[in-house]
Parts: sequence; C-alpha cells; structure tokens
Amino acid sequence: MVHKTESDFRQSRPLIRLAKSLGISSSYVGQSHDYHEISDEVLISVIGSMGYDASSDEKIRESSRRIRAQEYSRLIPYTVLHVQGAESTVQVNTTMLESPTGTITLEDGRTFGGRLRVEAGDGSAAVPFQNTFITKTSLVLPVDIPVGYHRLTVKAGKRSSEATLICAPKRIPLDRDLELTRPWGWMAQLYSIRSGESWGIGDFADLSRLLVDAKRKTGADFMMINPLHASEPVTPLTPSPYLPSSRNFLNFTYIHPETIEEYSLLGQESIDKISKLHDSVKELNANSELLDRDAMWHAKMPALWTVFKAGRTFERQQQFDAFRTRRGAELTAYATWCLAYDKWGEPTHDNSSWIHAFDIDSPEVHKLCSQYPDTLSFYEWLEWIADEQFEAAQRNAKAAGMRIGIMADLAVGVHSLGSDVWGNPERYARGATVGAPPDYFNQQGQNWSQPPFEPHNLAETGYKVYREMIHSMFAHAGALRIDHILGLFRLWWIPSGRGSQDGAYVNYDPAVMLGILAIEAQRANGVVVGEDLGIVPDYVRESLKSHGILGCVVEWFEQRDGTFIKPKDWTASAVASLNTHDMPPAAGYLRFEHVRLRDSLHLLTEPLDQVMAAARIEQRSLMNVLVEGGWIKREWLTDIREHEQDIVEGQYKALCASPCKLLAVSIADGVGEGRTQNQPGTNNEYPNWRIPLADSNGDVVPVEELFIHQRLQSLTHVMHRHC
Repeated sequence: MVHKTESDFRQSRPLIRLAKSLGISSSYVGQSHDYHEISDEVLISVIGSMGYDASSDEKIRESSRRIRAQEYSRLIPYTVLHVQGAESTVQVNTTMLESPTGTITLEDGRTFGGRLRVEAGDGSAAVPFQNTFITKTSLVLPVDIPVGYHRLTVKAGKRSSEATLICAPKRIPLDRDLELTRPWGWMAQLYSIRSGESWGIGDFADLSRLLVDAKRKTGADFMMINPLHASEPVTPLTPSPYLPSSRNFLNFTYIHPETIEEYSLLGQESIDKISKLHDSVKELNANSELLDRDAMWHAKMPALWTVFKAGRTFERQQQFDAFRTRRGAELTAYATWCLAYDKWGEPTHDNSSWIHAFDIDSPEVHKLCSQYPDTLSFYEWLEWIADEQFEAAQRNAKAAGMRIGIMADLAVGVHSLGSDVWGNPERYARGATVGAPPDYFNQQGQNWSQPPFEPHNLAETGYKVYREMIHSMFAHAGALRIDHILGLFRLWWIPSGRGSQDGAYVNYDPAVMLGILAIEAQRANGVVVGEDLGIVPDYVRESLKSHGILGCVVEWFEQRDGTFIKPKDWTASAVASLNTHDMPPAAGYLRFEHVRLRDSLHLLTEPLDQVMAAARIEQRSLMNVLVEGGWIKREWLTDIREHEQDIVEGQYKALCASPCKLLAVSIADGVGEGRTQNQPGTNNEYPNWRIPLADSNGDVVPVEELFIHQRLQSLTHVMHRHC
C-alpha cells in the first residue's frame, strides 16, 4: 500500500519545518493519486527564492529565527481578512502586561464607529521572545464593518501596528436575472477573427462588432475572449496571450487606428498615409494559414504615431491627463519599460542586458526619459486609447442587450523580463518560475516561464497589486475568468535550471484572494469563473463554490474510471464547454487531430498506435453517451466524417442537458475549424496562437460573415432549442 502522508521523522526535520513555515509543501499527491516527496535540493532552492538561506543546519536555524522575529515583532499581521456579517478575531501578539486597543479607518477616510472587543488569553500558550513572553490576545471584529479595504490600527503599551483590513462579502451574488435563466455565449480568440478593416489581426473594433452581432444575430449573452494583457512595444511580438509583459495594462497592438476620436480631425495627407499603411497589410486578412503580428505592427505603429502627433483638443487632453493621473506610477513604469525596450532593444537573460544593468530609478533610465519625452508620452497615450476602445466594446455589448458582455481572461502570470517584474521586482520570487507537475495530458509537466508572486510581499502590502489588477479588469468586463485558479491556493514553483517535475507547491492565502475577488465582483455586479481543470483538490472546488465562483466543466474531461459522466450529473456551479484553447476544436477531436499533432511534435511518451487505440476507445465511450441521450443517431457513427456537423451539434445538445449555470460555445466549432490554437509543451515547434479562424473548407471566415455562417447559425439554433 502506498503511503500518502509524510512520516513523523520527516516532518520533524528542521528543513521540512522551515519549508512549511514559509508555506512550502514538502510532498504532494498527483493526478493518479501517486504520492511524491520533494527532494531536499528542490526545497533549499525554493526557500532561497523567497530570500531565506537553508543551505546548512546553521543557516536553517538563522532563517527560522528571522521568521520568528518577523512574526512576533508586530502586534498584528500586515493583512487581516474579515467576512461581512459574522464576527471574526485577529490574533494580537502582546506581552502579559499589555492590553491592546483597536480602531478602524474606513476606505473613505471615516472612522468606524463600532466597538472592537478584546478577549485576553489565559497565558498558557505564552512563548518566549526577546527576553519576554508573547501571549495571544484576540481582537474581535464586529459583524457590521462595511465591505471594502480599510486600515486597522492596534496599540498595546508603547507599540502600534497597522494592517490592511479587507472586509469581503461571504460570497459573490449572482445577478437574479442570470440566476433565473441560463445564459450562453461564445468563446473566441480575438486576434484570429479579422474584418475587412482589420490590419491583419483582430482588434478592438472587431471585438465591438463581434459582441453586437453575437447578440443581435445569435442571442448570445457573453463572449469569452483570450487575455488582452500588455505585450512588447516593438517587434518581434510574443504570440502567446498567456505570457504578457504586464497584467495591469492592455495590449495596445489591438487598437484600431481609424476608430480613434482624433482620426476624424486629421488632414488629407495624414489620412492618405494611414490608408496606404493599412493597404500594405490588408491582404493579411485573407490569409487562412498563419497570422503575422509583426507585419501588422510594422504598419500600424506609424499610423498610430501619425494620430498621436496630430494632437488633441483641450477637452481630450484633459481626459488623457486624467487617465495618467488615475493610473499613476504604474503607468509611468510601464511606459518607461516600453521606451527602454524601444530604444535599447529586446531585453535578454544575459546579465549585460539593460533590464539587469538598470532599474527604473537608475540615472541612465531617467536620462532616457528626458531624451525622448514624446515617445514616453506616446506609450502612455497608447494605453489610454486601448482603454477607451476596450471600454467602448463592452458598452456596445451592453447596449445591444448582452447581459454579461465581455468575459475577460486573467493570465496566471507575466514574462520574467516584462514591465511588471522590472518595475516592481520585490513583488516576485527570484530564481523560480511557475508551471505544473506531470499529469495525463502533459506527461512531462509544464514550465510557463513566469515568476510567481512572492506570497509574503503580497501580505505585507495588503495585496495591493492583486486588488488593483482585479479592479482594472472588471472596469470593462461583465465577467472574469481566472486562468489556473488553483494558483490562488498554491502554485508549482520550479527552481531555475530544473525540469518541470522538480518543483514544489507553494501555498498562498486563498481566503484573502477570493475575498478580493468577491469585493470587486460585487462592486462590478460581475461573474467570476475559475479555471479549475487538471490536478485540483476537492477542497479547492468546494471553496470556489462557497464563494460563488463558477468552475469549469469540459465535456471531454468529464470521465470517471474510463466512462463519461452523463451531463445531468455534472456540477451546476460551472461554465460548461466542449473544449478549451489547449485542445482541438470539436471537428479536430473527431478526426483525432490531437493525437496526430502530439505525435508529430514528439510529445507522446507511449507508442502512437497505443495512444491512438486509447483515444478511439475514449471517443467511442463519448459517442455511446450521446446515442443513449438521444443527441445523435448510432448510424452516424459508421461515417463520422460525413456526419461531423451532426455529431458536433449532438455534443452541444448534451452540453445543454447539463445543470451548469453558463454554457460556452466555441466559435471555431461554429464554423467547422479543426486546428488547435495552442499545443502545450511547445513553443515555435507549432504555430501556437497564430492560427486564423477558418471554416471546414479552410476558408477564412471574416467578422462580417461570421454570425450568418450557415454552420454557425445551425449550431445557434441548437443552443436555443435545447437550452
């Protein structure tokens, strides 16, 4: 029998105790219930990435003493969570002779008038610290503290400590209209869907039309789109939307120049210049094989410079200045990174690169900003325009009648050489990246090359960066999808230089982070969806459900012991879909494209015929469920290719038979696209995130024709008849 817990001897080791005091798990249970213990070498490296030395017994003792001093030198933690509607307690580190008092300053500056009760301990748990004894006294927070981000001040004797007090609703309330009905919407990779006016890549103007047409022509209530986080300012542009330079700002390469308000004020010479630039890339819109972001940006960037240099009216300049003031130092840092990237070149991991040689406060960086003030302002202006056009898309969606509108996607992390890390390196762990341990779908594990948030810095700063990030995303969206929401509970940290399997889980404070989500969702009257696929413990899903956060149900993943679970037995608290962006569209799945693709990329760890045989058995099992449910006819299975559309629609009929709160339909499935957008475990071996939307014949489907496409309309009727 396999033991799935650590021995008492292992848990008593100083290294293991140090790791656990920092929130590092020294063992874990994998997807197949396989038990793993983390090696000493990996634990020492992960501990080091948090700024503590565990390289020897003496260093372990020193680090443990340092952690102890940090805890007991403060009266209260840096961040305190309170759930509205119930009393909660804050542990106060006092001496035997001290009696603490507490006051709360609300986020609007007023002093909270309620009483904070003190409950003293009996001293039995007192611990020695710096020639005295620390005892735990409880400060009781009342039920009626309003929702928000407040300041808690606690005094005891001559000491005083302040904390960020996060008062969150118990759960995210679902709008009553959404609760009584079941909305459905489309899943789209925005960059892949072009119109005749695009510059080779889908843009914010295309998004606006997609949303309005989706409502008017199909009755959809939302559109789940790929992350629109900030990318590089100059080419080459990173294709993956899940490896951004910043999650605090938008990808301004999605701007549509002709929709900028100042475009209408341009002279004929400038308009002709922009028109010529657009014509130079217009043919890209008809390319069904590969997207070319770099060609797009080479043409679009000078067009945007032309609009920027034309200036603004006094009123518009005031609006621009207000945006800069509102976004403050974060915007300045991002624009500065863009300027340095623009003038000094692409940052690299080489120590001689500017990103390692200079920090944001270096004299060399200040000199650069003084030398190119217009370019610095240009990058701030691009963010303002991107923000305006994204906001307009959501506004138009709501005006068209969409109940949710945009479902934005929050990537799990950022590029290690991006602006977020360079501008605020203290927020991130050093010498580690995040990923996932081996599982069935990715048998070699995954390394996403992104540095994780340092959990202790989050706590010490009141989770400010996380709060602001969630707030900014809800500013222009009716729903938010959190990629890899397990990351709010724990992340798989991989020390530099090691393989994906040689990592360890580092734990975060999910109650605080879920509380922040609840605050921001309540204020935006929005919906939160957590991507909870893969190795996700049951307690995580239960916690999400109790907070009113929807999980994800993927029809092809709903299996137990090799048998597909009937849709009526799926969890209700979820968004249901057939597939994800890391899987083939429905047509590709029926053709076993996912097996052939992984084989061609040498990603299989077993012989092709063995994997293909297993895939055929799996597909047959799914088809049997569809036949038994009455969603497809058994005779169709004798010629799946001939009845491909019928079988795809049958899978969506099964989706509609589930109790899931929201249903998401892939636009790729709507037009018969068979190609995968992204193959995990690859980079340039496959054109990830560069596949244009095409139909079953390989022809481009433009925005103008998308929602009148015969196959898509047929699938739309399925959703209306069966939901």
